[in-house]
Parts: sequence; C-alpha cells; structure tokens
Amino acid sequence: MDKNEFHVAIIGGGLVGALNAVYFASRGWRVTVYEMREDIRTTKIAGGRSINLALSVRGISALETAGVGRGLLDTLIPMKGRMLHLGKTGRLTSQNYGYFGEAINSVDRKLVNQHLLSMAEKNLKVTLKFQQEILSIDYDKKILSFKQADGKIVKAAADLIVGADGAFSRVRRELMRVTRMNFSQNYIEHAYVELSMPSSASGEYVMDPNHLHIWPRQSFMMIALPNIDKSFTVTVFMPWANFDAIKTEANLLEFFETYFADAIPLIGKELLVKDFFKNPKGSLMSIKCKPYHYKSSCVIIGDAAHAMVPFYGQGMNCGFEDCLVLDEILTKHIGARGSVETMRPSAEKLALALEEYSATRNPDAEAICDLAMDNYIEMRSSVTKLGYKVKKSIEGFMHRLLPKTVIPLYTMVSFSRIPYSKALTISKSRTILYDRIGKVFGYGVTFAGLVVGGVVWIKYGGGLKRIHGFFMR
Repeated sequence: MDKNEFHVAIIGGGLVGALNAVYFASRGWRVTVYEMREDIRTTKIAGGRSINLALSVRGISALETAGVGRGLLDTLIPMKGRMLHLGKTGRLTSQNYGYFGEAINSVDRKLVNQHLLSMAEKNLKVTLKFQQEILSIDYDKKILSFKQADGKIVKAAADLIVGADGAFSRVRRELMRVTRMNFSQNYIEHAYVELSMPSSASGEYVMDPNHLHIWPRQSFMMIALPNIDKSFTVTVFMPWANFDAIKTEANLLEFFETYFADAIPLIGKELLVKDFFKNPKGSLMSIKCKPYHYKSSCVIIGDAAHAMVPFYGQGMNCGFEDCLVLDEILTKHIGARGSVETMRPSAEKLALALEEYSATRNPDAEAICDLAMDNYIEMRSSVTKLGYKVKKSIEGFMHRLLPKTVIPLYTMVSFSRIPYSKALTISKSRTILYDRIGKVFGYGVTFAGLVVGGVVWIKYGGGLKRIHGFFMR
C-alpha cells in the first residue's frame, strides 16, 4: 500500500459499487473493489433472480457525469408509458408516463453491471477482486478481513471503506457496532417470480416494446419489460398465499386462464409451467437506516443504505444518484475530480463531507422508499379507477399549461433531479388541495375551474412566479 496514495476499499461489485469505483478513480484515488461472487462478465448467472430495471433521468445523469454512458445508453429500450391489460380479454389501454414525450428505459441488469465493471477496470487506479467474502472491519484502524475462494483469510487496509454490498450488507452490520444507527427492515406480504416471454417465430416482439405492460388485478399484478433480444421479462407480484396455493400445473394454468389469459399464448404453456416452478420466488422488503457514515472511515451507499421495493423503478436510479450526490459533496469539501487538492484529502474534510452526505441523502432515500411502496397500490389497482384517471387528467392539463410549475409526481421522480423528499412534500400538499376541492365541487367542476382560473390568473396579473411558488411549495 503506497502511503502517498489515498486508498478506497469498495465492498460490493454490483451496479452501485462499480459506478462508485469510476467516480473515486477519477479523483486519482487508488480503488480496490471486493466482490463476494465470481466475475459476472465471465460466469453464467442463473436467471429468475432479478427484476428488470428501468433507467431514467437520475441514473442517466450519474452515468453521463462519470463518463460511462457511451455504449450502454445505446442499448436502452424507451418505454413511453404503461400498457394496461384489462379484464379476461386483456383489453389494452395506454397511459403515458410523461406529457412531452418523456420515457423510462428498459435495461438489462447484467449488461449494465458488466459494462460498469469493464469501465472501472479500464482505469489503472482500479483493481477488481472477486470471491472475496468480507468477515470483519475495524473502522478505527481501517483494517478489513476477507475470506478468499480457497478459504484463506487475508487482511487489507484502506483510507475509506465504502459499503455497496446490498440489502443484506455486512458493512452496514459492522457499522451498527460503532454508530448509534437507527435501522428498520420491513418485508411486505407479496413476493415475485420471473417468467420469460420469447420473441415471435419471426424474431419480433409479440407486444409493443415501447410500453411497460401491466396486468393490474387489484391485490396483485403482472408486468412485462422488453429486452434487446426481442423477448420480454415478465414478473408476477402477489401475496405468498397465492403462490402457496399454486401447487400443480393444473393450478397454475387455471390461475392464468382466470387472471392473465391473454398472456398464455404469448408466453407458451410449456415455458410458463417450466419458469414458474423452476425459478425462485423472491421476497420484497424495504430498509431504512441512518446515519450512513462513520467519521472519515466509512460510508454506505445504494441498497446497503436504503433498499426499496421495485414498484417505482428507482432502486438503480437512486443508487446511481447516490454516487453523483456523494461526488458533488466531495467536490464541495475537498475539491473537484482531477484537481490536486482532492488527491489526498484530510480526515477532517472527508469527515465533514460524509456527514453532509448522510444528512442530505437520508431524507431523500427514505422518501423514495415510501413512494415505491405507495406505487405498488397505484400499479396494481389505482390505475383502473375513474378518480385516479380524472386526477391525472387535471394534473396533466395543468402541467401542459404550466410545465415548469405544476409538475406531476411521476415526472418529478422519474424525469427530473428534484430531491425525492421535496417531490413527496409537493405531491402531498397538492393532493390535499385537489381532494378538498374535488369533494366540495366534484372533479369535473374542479377540472374546469383550474383550467379557467389558471388562464385568468396568468393573463390578469397573477403571474407565473406567484403560481410557481404556490404549486411548488
């Protein structure tokens, strides 16, 4: 270990750990990534264990700022909205995500991880070590202990330890021994299983690839996201009790005939049965904790700090934005990437930066955890209800009229970098306003009143600034 270099040990070589390695190396820091699994680029990873990912503005911003977007962003499949499959016949209806052509993007988790690992490894400052199981950490001495694939125990030293080792983070567990960490972990009663929907006989998509397909069934749902090989990854979300009730092939086919009949010929009965019983059923949970750091020694990031259920498509985006926010705060305290002053930061400045990161990022992370939980109800149930559609119409019209002022919650979360906590606060206050007016006057009158009132206010002196302040507080 060269004492003249600043050394960072990143525990976890997944999406967030790999991107963080790129950011840290660009500061001239020596980075070692320790990953418990084998190298995902050279081994076959079993399917059925991950939910398809949706990349949006926050994640794209982090990738582009790090300079690793090229090549990866070319593989994205834009999804402009939800395609709802309603009733037994699978009647289709589309709901756009944005009002000005915005789209979220379907992306392959393995492809993203492979790309980021390769981009990190291109920097001579980065070393990737696989099959390294973290055993213990001394945060004051900054010494880590690992077990290698051959069973040998080795130790390593670092100036900064970064926990990017996921929802069941060992770094976080060790951190709880030296900090007064508040921690909560909540499983929901629902689980998931992944299925495959192959391309057609002619090698084309069997459904519109520019939508996220949803079969909303009130207490459960199924979704499908497109892949670049013209297939779809299908995920069924429902209570464990529903999974437990499906014990035979006949049970499964009866269930699908009742709730997802239009999907059966698209998936194929044989593949449906094979995937459903072969692929593992995954639990879904939400994790919140604080603080995220210890002095100048350690910081946790991504799912290690804030695991969330997948229903807002923000897990990866939030984790990538963690890297960007941390980089912005490091720049504020110790200098810009590539500058001389950032090469060997003092412990005092680094501690201040990590403290600010904890204080700044925690409210936003907790907000998106809550929003992700709420969005499951919207996806599986609310999207089919008249009140939801009317409210969306009202807000959509106002957004078109005042695009920088009346911004829908989904737009703030997926198509901007407005802090999650601010987006949640704005949405709550606006929903209370709409509901109160709607209950008194009815949603139809409310819609007309907002339209006329908005136009009059703008034209006769209300002014855009006053409107902006009213709706964005």
